[in-house]
Amino acid sequence: MKVLVTGTEGYLGCLLAPELLRDGHEVVGVDTGYYKYGWLYRGTDRVPYTLDKDLRNLTVEDFAGVDAVVHMAELSNDPLGALAPDVTYKVNHQGSVRLAKLAKEAGVQRFVYMSSCSVYGVATGEDVTEASPVNPQTPYAECKVYVERDVAPLADDTFSPTFLRNATAYGASPRMRFDIVLNNLAGVAWTSGEIAMTSDGTPWRPLVHGLDIAKAIRCVLAAPRDAIHNQIFNVGDSEQNYQVKEIADAVATVFTGCRLSFGDNGGDNRSYRVSFDKIATQLPGFACDWDAHRGAKQLHEVFSRIQLDDEIFTGRGHTRLKQLQYLIGTGQVDAELFWTA
Repeated sequence: MKVLVTGTEGYLGCLLAPELLRDGHEVVGVDTGYYKYGWLYRGTDRVPYTLDKDLRNLTVEDFAGVDAVVHMAELSNDPLGALAPDVTYKVNHQGSVRLAKLAKEAGVQRFVYMSSCSVYGVATGEDVTEASPVNPQTPYAECKVYVERDVAPLADDTFSPTFLRNATAYGASPRMRFDIVLNNLAGVAWTSGEIAMTSDGTPWRPLVHGLDIAKAIRCVLAAPRDAIHNQIFNVGDSEQNYQVKEIADAVATVFTGCRLSFGDNGGDNRSYRVSFDKIATQLPGFACDWDAHRGAKQLHEVFSRIQLDDEIFTGRGHTRLKQLQYLIGTGQVDAELFWTA
């Protein structure tokens, strides 16, 4: 299968592409190159041919011969969405819908969209399922809802979209991100010797390792069409719904000698538990291989090997907001986040 993957130079994309190549797929990457600066370590044994192109500039010709698209390349988290909400809607919503329409026009048969469990926002009571009401709290999450809404009607006998609502990602990646919860707590523990939480750690978060997200994508591409056609899957494991304090405890258990403390309730009000029963029972071959403790051990091993220091941990290379602020501030990208030269 020829697979076009957007965001191959991102945190998750650089994990996915080698796995698809190992599966025997022909892979073409697309990446605008915002985060080329952010290599943490050498950790990929192969990379795909990659178009250096903004997703907003793709044309139908770029999809020639492509059987499936995996769309990962969006402005990637809530602080970034708050920095430029108008641009976030143009890229994440309008750009993604345009991408799906181009893919369908070109005859692409499968379109796998990286959505997010953040669409659930604040949810109380029973674990939310794919059929539960959505309650997005940020432009980033709202865009995920809008893309699902607008791409689903494109489904027909020749075009099968699948929407993967990933839990919060974690784990080591050569294109590392330290602006997501477990990775951030591990980096703080390694560089400072303590984890001082400003909240009481009671909110719930589902977690999923980046390689398990890659596994879900691989399973979708391999699945019979009827199993994935116009379907939404929460991606994760029902046993991996953690309170934030449990995530901190898992990190502190691995990063021995780290002091752990909690503050008063406050700050981010998002809290939700997610059911992953559908993906466990309806997507052939999928089950998570990782949990928070194993992920923390992986990070500890990487940090020890590369001797992670505070300058690397807090630098712009591994925090999406800082890197884009740098590119804007130096005039390398304009207000619409297009490259200026």
